[in-house]
Amino acid sequence: MSDIAISVENLSKSYLVGHSAERESYTALRDIIARHAHNLARKTKDMLGGRQIVQGDEIEEFWALKDVSFEVKRGEVLGVIGRNGAGKSTLLKVLSRITEPTKGRIRIVGRVASLLEVGTGFHPELTGRENIYLNGAILGMPRREINRKFDEIVDFAEVEKFLDTPVKRYSSGMYVRLAFAVAAHLEPEILIVDEVLAVGDVQFQKKCLGKMQDVTSQGRTVLFVSHNMAAIEQLTQRSILLKKGELVCCDNTDIVVNNYLGHAQAAEDLEFDVEKTPRRCPGNEAARILQLRFDRQAPVFAFDEDFSFVARVRANVEIDRLRTSMTVFGEDGSPIGCCSGPEFTRMAAGEVRDYRVALLNPRLAPGKYHCGVSIGHGDNLKGFTDYDVVLDTLNFDVRPQVGEGGTLSRWERAWGSICFGPLSQSDLAASASAKAKEG
Repeated sequence: MSDIAISVENLSKSYLVGHSAERESYTALRDIIARHAHNLARKTKDMLGGRQIVQGDEIEEFWALKDVSFEVKRGEVLGVIGRNGAGKSTLLKVLSRITEPTKGRIRIVGRVASLLEVGTGFHPELTGRENIYLNGAILGMPRREINRKFDEIVDFAEVEKFLDTPVKRYSSGMYVRLAFAVAAHLEPEILIVDEVLAVGDVQFQKKCLGKMQDVTSQGRTVLFVSHNMAAIEQLTQRSILLKKGELVCCDNTDIVVNNYLGHAQAAEDLEFDVEKTPRRCPGNEAARILQLRFDRQAPVFAFDEDFSFVARVRANVEIDRLRTSMTVFGEDGSPIGCCSGPEFTRMAAGEVRDYRVALLNPRLAPGKYHCGVSIGHGDNLKGFTDYDVVLDTLNFDVRPQVGEGGTLSRWERAWGSICFGPLSQSDLAASASAKAKEG
């Protein structure tokens, strides 16, 4: 029997994307009628031919994956990394047979369980109990096998009180806890996980990592996608790197991670136009971030320098207050800290303004970082409401401080991300003596 669990050969996946043609300042009625008639005829032809129906005047073919080839051995844990839009989720959807490939060949040996999005495979009208049995049946498991694992699943997901409640009433955290518990405990030969650590509290994330380590120690095959490089390095020995749908690197995880971080460094820029960037954590759209840019010649900051950038914001409705929040992430994707500014301005509907945002003396250790930025209103007591959230942008470097000899001090990557200020120290005996004299 072959020891290959997954074999991917020259895999490609394309989508048709529609665009609206640029409108002239003056358009005759006959031109509008002709254009709509042409679009209707095209859509009717596509429907009769069983092809994808696409909205728009102009059609573009977009290749989400292009000639991707790799193999995964039985019992291997393979990391899949890359920037947003690299094709990671598309690859997993093809491997999970959710969507068909355009070209190429896939060979999978074993039963597959996938956790691609919150609640994937759940029927919203069914209860948590019913969805556990439904997912087990989809995986081809007999009822007695599901019964044997049922208590472990419920205990892991911590949803016992809501087990007979329809899952459409679950919070996103409850959804993902139950979805991960089902996928991990029903013992598929192959487990495909996409960004399971992006949702849920810290305690649940630790539990997920522990369970995935248990799964890998049992000799099951795992494909793991994450932006958290620390988790990738902890769970996998080999990884693949995707960039714009193409396989850039397939090697030991430490080599692939360094390659990925090198690509991220090369992609740095001073301006990030994010108006049309898809949002992973959408707000209520009362306002939208159009652009983020550094107000300097290079995205490099000194160790003891304020970190600053400019945000261009458009109000979609009239808003009477606005505050900016920011989260700083390390080069491995782990969050380091977050902060918010005060509510300070009003904006009329349709108004566009530039705001300078500064984090005073952050004392970040030398290294590479990136930011997530949000705009909204609220505070720690009343809670926050987000208008818009942009993640994975504003890549920057922090330079080390100069030592006493005039040279740059070294700072090892594993030492941490915050440089503390000088320690205060005093002699207790001397302090007590001084206090006695004062008394």
